[in-house]
Amino acid sequence: MRFMIFAGAVVLAILSLIGLAFSWWFLLPVALFGYLAALGVYDVVQSRHSILRNYPVIGHMRFLFEGIRPEIRQYLIESDQDEEPFSRDARSIVYQRAKGVEDKRPFGTRLRVYDSGYEWLTHSVVPKHIQDHDFRVTIGGPDCKVPYAASIYNISAMSFGALSANAILALNAGAKKGGFAHDTGEGSISRYHRQGGGDLIYEIGSGYFGCRSADGRFDVDKFRQQAADPQVKMVELKLSQGAKPGHGGLLPAAKITPEIAEARGIPMGHDCESPAAHSEFSTPIEMMHFIKKMRDNASGKPVGFKLCIGHRREFMCMIKAMLETDIIPDFIVVDGKEGGTGAAPLEFANRMGMPLVEGLTFAHNALRGAGLRDRIKLGASGKLVTSFDIAKALALGADWVNSARGFMFAVGCIQAQACHTNACPVGVATQDPVRQRALDPVRKSQRVFRFHQNTMKALAEMTGAAGLAHPGDFRPHHLMTRESDRAMVTGQEIYPYLPEGFLLRDEEDDFGYAVRWRRARAESFAPVDMSYV
Repeated sequence: MRFMIFAGAVVLAILSLIGLAFSWWFLLPVALFGYLAALGVYDVVQSRHSILRNYPVIGHMRFLFEGIRPEIRQYLIESDQDEEPFSRDARSIVYQRAKGVEDKRPFGTRLRVYDSGYEWLTHSVVPKHIQDHDFRVTIGGPDCKVPYAASIYNISAMSFGALSANAILALNAGAKKGGFAHDTGEGSISRYHRQGGGDLIYEIGSGYFGCRSADGRFDVDKFRQQAADPQVKMVELKLSQGAKPGHGGLLPAAKITPEIAEARGIPMGHDCESPAAHSEFSTPIEMMHFIKKMRDNASGKPVGFKLCIGHRREFMCMIKAMLETDIIPDFIVVDGKEGGTGAAPLEFANRMGMPLVEGLTFAHNALRGAGLRDRIKLGASGKLVTSFDIAKALALGADWVNSARGFMFAVGCIQAQACHTNACPVGVATQDPVRQRALDPVRKSQRVFRFHQNTMKALAEMTGAAGLAHPGDFRPHHLMTRESDRAMVTGQEIYPYLPEGFLLRDEEDDFGYAVRWRRARAESFAPVDMSYV
């Protein structure tokens, strides 16, 4: 039975050859069955795939179905709530808001509201009507000369090179229309960012792209030129990202185009490495002095850093260094481990880094405990696409949020998960000029703009329903969670705001902050011992 298809192909190929002697109409069967017979012979003699040796010809069906499994699952099998990694419900709401079409839901919720883990916001019997949904937060502490009035919803870090030229242009032009910010990602500022004209957050990673010397170190003169660009509104030092924290990256020479080389300031024909660690600092105090160096050369604009929380003590080391040096960054962005990337090792994507809820809560309370929360603005990123996602992050301590994949959906991403193959079917995550030609940056920029506008409108409606005047007024007690089938708890019980200055007063707490605080040192990230990290 295993060889039936192969044997049948051989027999039909022979019969077709005989028939060809009588009529040229047999030419097509000869080609078809001859090919299958030859394929079967190859399958039997090759040694690479066991399944093909045992199941010649028909064994290729296995590879065919494996290749189209994601599409079959996405379009035919998965439910509206399956997160792979974004649910159909989440993708649909982005598409609808980006297109400006009806985004309402008939017949009630499809969620199982009595299952453990279900969350909701409490509402007021005296709701408010919020007319202006252009919600903003001013970023810039006492040492910042040019504060930035940022939207509370912005485009998160995605580099040119990971995204196509047309995708970058569409995102930035959409940000220009909507008056919100576009994080460059560590790939630096490309000509397509500049062409779009939108506000930029210039992200600097361990490769120092756009401001690096020939040997890959930080070049202050090049940095000063980049930061002086009127489009650049803030500068962000990237320590780690949620999708692969603690992992560097390598862009092979074969993938470096002249435009990528131009943006990053790297030579053609050589692999481009993003080290796992920064070369300009290795201790908390050195890190603060590097931030001051950036601030002194950033034309007075806000300077901060982004990280995924790992060892909590290390974050407290940074806070102690801030207190010791009196160098206070203007902002910190907490990236959750659920953040995405073009490609990450499976173990890193699944098992490294702290999820956003816990990371944001910890950073917020650690800064409160050190008496610095009112001097530093907190951003949050990691799978935030709906107005509820934004409201929840703000309730847990964020001042604003960023989204990468939400805006990718807005420009046409279909979650094909082919970002690392250079074969993105819609031209978003590819450098193939033919594939990216499918993405019209003019039309897609309008979708980016509409997605932002309609999401802010929805957030305004939720804020008003809660009886609040601004989304920044959300607090943990507005968030409810079903802990079990019969019990619900408030966010204040799970994620409370801890007292201002409690770490400075050496007060004990129930969450392990004080223990880690006593073990944190401004002079080094190294642990005193491995009891607590």
